[in-house]
Amino acid sequence: MPECIYKNFICFRHRCVLRGCVPKKLLVYASKFSHEFEESHGFGWAYDTDPKHDWSTLIANKNTELQRLVGIYKNILKNANVDLIEGRGKVVDPHTVSVDGKLYTAKNILIAVGGRPSMPDIPGIEHVIDSDAALDLPSKPEKIAIVGGGYIALEFAGIFNGLKSDVHVFIRQPKVLRGFDEEVRDFVAEQMSLRGITFHTEHSPQAITKSNDGLLSLKTNKETIGGFSHVMFATGRKPNTKNLGLEEVGVKMDKKGAIVVGKIIRGLQVPLAFIVTMTSGFFVIYLSLLG
Repeated sequence: MPECIYKNFICFRHRCVLRGCVPKKLLVYASKFSHEFEESHGFGWAYDTDPKHDWSTLIANKNTELQRLVGIYKNILKNANVDLIEGRGKVVDPHTVSVDGKLYTAKNILIAVGGRPSMPDIPGIEHVIDSDAALDLPSKPEKIAIVGGGYIALEFAGIFNGLKSDVHVFIRQPKVLRGFDEEVRDFVAEQMSLRGITFHTEHSPQAITKSNDGLLSLKTNKETIGGFSHVMFATGRKPNTKNLGLEEVGVKMDKKGAIVVGKIIRGLQVPLAFIVTMTSGFFVIYLSLLG
């Protein structure tokens, strides 16, 4: 977890560029072409053979682009006279951070570590991938079960569907996107179904099993469906605040690890520890744009 120091601030930060919206957008762009190929026939385009997609080329080029962006951001920090320290950081006191045994002090400490995928404790969970792993799979899923009805689950469902995977989405609720506008929920599910995505509503996952041929089966409260090359869970995220030393310096966190903050988004117990992360009651969402 890199830390950056600027004037009187030490900032804990996570890399949205590597494990967030940027690589996901690149996969979204890749998945859109298949639909455009299909639509092009109505405009007079004809192909002797259907276009084929190479997953390894996509992932290799995605990684190359991410490294390019990381280099740009490092140069931006360097040009702004920011010292970048790459390593595992831990808060020692309200003004001090230890990174691999070396101490750095500042008037203020900014926490911006984001969150990580949350997995349920059910049998066979070791066979499951999360949204981080889905960005770096060695091969494209042939048939994938995605558990979750939120926007992350649906984004990946659209990605893999566009790349010609057989996609099944399992949700505990009657509809996707709980908390969104009702018309939006209905329209999104309808359009995704028309593109070939299979929805299994009011299914609660209970176990995952792996057969001798390596394929996975998902057991829910209603049935067991097998033949999956991958099972992905997108059932929420939890704050990435573990082992940062926050408890030891008096920062109060709730049972999920979210930092309890006041109205000005500041740690209640440590006045000099500013918090911009997954906090109690709301999330900070980053928007990344590609040029």
